[in-house]
Amino acid sequence: MKHITIKDIARHLSLSVSTVSRALMNDKNIRKETKEKVLETAKVLGYKPNPVATNLKYGHTNTVGVIVPEMVTPFASQVINGIQSILYANGIKVIIAESGEDFSKERENLKMMERFMVDGIIICLCSYKKNKDEYTRLQQAEMPMVFYDRIPHGMNVSQVIVNDYLKAFFLVEHLIREGCKRIVHLQGPDDVYNSIERARGYKDALSKFNIPFEKEMMFKTGLTFEDGENAANILIEKGLHFDAVFAFTDTLAIGVMNRLRDLNKKIPAEVAIASFSGTVLSTIVYPQLTTVEPPLFQMGKEAAELILEKIKNPLSPNRSIVLDAEIQLRASSMKKSS
Repeated sequence: MKHITIKDIARHLSLSVSTVSRALMNDKNIRKETKEKVLETAKVLGYKPNPVATNLKYGHTNTVGVIVPEMVTPFASQVINGIQSILYANGIKVIIAESGEDFSKERENLKMMERFMVDGIIICLCSYKKNKDEYTRLQQAEMPMVFYDRIPHGMNVSQVIVNDYLKAFFLVEHLIREGCKRIVHLQGPDDVYNSIERARGYKDALSKFNIPFEKEMMFKTGLTFEDGENAANILIEKGLHFDAVFAFTDTLAIGVMNRLRDLNKKIPAEVAIASFSGTVLSTIVYPQLTTVEPPLFQMGKEAAELILEKIKNPLSPNRSIVLDAEIQLRASSMKKSS
């Protein structure tokens, strides 16, 4: 279907393009009869204004790019809902891109957003190490940017986060108070700074209760359900004695829990399970999963408010917002009542 342009209307009426353009813009210097003729012809031909072209004329596109590392879990969708609730109310549309936990694809997404001339970018990154040069270049080009959840540690940026260290500490403390002494930590990738902070919370909680840290009780894995299942198999094959698992994400925890149940391990009587992320996934498994639950919708809203600040003034001071995450205690970790 051919897109009708101002040139088509001008050709149809034997008028200049500038006259048609001014008539469509309700220019007071255009005769009433001409204006009516142009509007009627535009309607008959099916002309629709190009909002991108119009906005570019005024130096903005009324769009914000949102880049997420994955769309498998409900984590990103809840944040995006929060972002849209603020931006849509301000007449700004959202363009979403997924990096698939691949920093090179994330880099492509950043460049794509730049080509689309978005007014700003909200991003949850794949690696806090790999694309810092690209973030820096965009900052220097005065592209408004806001990071949420996963941040480029060490950079001065606007960001919305939760206290990963503190919540991991309290979660492991809960496991210890439930009687757990041999707690395995399935750590996230080194490239994700949240992983470092949660591991630090795990170690400090053990130290508080004089439980020795053992390297073999903490090992890195991926982020998927399958990675959790594989981790459970490795734990069993090694013959490692453990009575609890603290996993980096809910997906890992659910993968571990499902596999251990297949192996006839009682959850939580024999092995307590706890994790981070707090999406609906934690409530639709059996037993329901103890998890740290960040306020994801609120995280999106705060990120959207920050990007609006940056769009109005790209040189405004960067701000860091730390939201309170709730620890949801559920059956998967309640050994004393099992």
